[in-house]
Amino acid sequence: MNYILFDDTQWDALLPLTFTRPACEIRIGILTIREKWERMLNTKCSWLTKEYLSEKFAVRVEKDNIFMNGSVLPNPLIIREIGKLRTGQLLKKEDTIIAIRSAELIDFSASQFYEDFDKINSTGEFLQLNHLWDIFRLNGDAILADFGLITNGKKTAPLSQTNILLNPRNIFAEEGVKVESVTLNAGPGPIYLGKDSEIMEGSTIRGPFALCENSIVKMGAKIYGPTTIGPASKAGGEINNSVILGYSNKAHDGFLGNSVIGEWCNIGADSNNSNLKNTYAPVRLWSYTEEKFIDTGLTFCGLIMGDHSKCGINTMFNTGTVVGVSANIFGTGFPRNFIPSFSWGGPQGYSVFKPEQAFKVAKEVMQRRNIEFDVKDQKILQTVFEMTKKYRSKE
Repeated sequence: MNYILFDDTQWDALLPLTFTRPACEIRIGILTIREKWERMLNTKCSWLTKEYLSEKFAVRVEKDNIFMNGSVLPNPLIIREIGKLRTGQLLKKEDTIIAIRSAELIDFSASQFYEDFDKINSTGEFLQLNHLWDIFRLNGDAILADFGLITNGKKTAPLSQTNILLNPRNIFAEEGVKVESVTLNAGPGPIYLGKDSEIMEGSTIRGPFALCENSIVKMGAKIYGPTTIGPASKAGGEINNSVILGYSNKAHDGFLGNSVIGEWCNIGADSNNSNLKNTYAPVRLWSYTEEKFIDTGLTFCGLIMGDHSKCGINTMFNTGTVVGVSANIFGTGFPRNFIPSFSWGGPQGYSVFKPEQAFKVAKEVMQRRNIEFDVKDQKILQTVFEMTKKYRSKE
């Protein structure tokens, strides 16, 4: 069987994070959504996504294919239901298409493409990313599910007796983990420490918490779950209920709460975001699909930052701020709540961060992690620059 993860309208709802990736490449819990599917199916999946992303995230079509929704987080029941599908059948739950078995490539952009399929109603419940804020809102449930999936039948690496471990049976460390003089409280939820990760002395962490491979928590950090620090990232200061997708740094003092940070981002020292309005009113967040601010229904909602964006020291983000791709934010005062991609500046005004300069910075940043910024990455960023031109006022 050939498995393909497809993007539908949920891809648009997850912008700006999906400007640079299919929805299934978003990390929630410990793993990306694709990694969850691949572990449960015990095979590799390909992607059916936007055309400009397809050179990097290519589709593989064979004679018998199952297309799965890349915004859906799989679980054992959903996997069993998918396994029973016959060619020409579609698995759905209310308005969500979960999976389709087909001998041909499906055009998900076509209206009513699903009409020719025999529809099967799922009896299961599952998590799905319908909105940006679902990434941190559902992160605790996702950590719990991934923790069981990853650690089942495995033995944790031992941790030093210099540490204070509360509910140690709920703490799992992969090989190469370094933890000394740290308090880990896994009572509220599991704590997962990825291969070759490190937590420096004096840090205090409450689960649910995931520290992915080769990531570092700096000295004296205070982290409240549910929080995920993706691979090859640095975390410090105070963090609460946030997700860093990977390859990004929030290494210094300052607060990050109810937020999602993309890849290749950097948060300057002493930067903070607000996650609660003074009026305690529900937070409104910019929506690319609606092209306006929409009500999240959440009292706590902080910062969403797209890939390759950065902010200078002492940056102050308002409650419910959305930052696009390759933005550079600095200056005194509060930046506005929606900062378009390739913006350069802050409260005193913005100019355009030219793609050529953005490519140069991206290349240098990625080389520090021994990862190449190649032609495919450059084409994606160039396309994002063109797609988001209408949001920048000075072009």
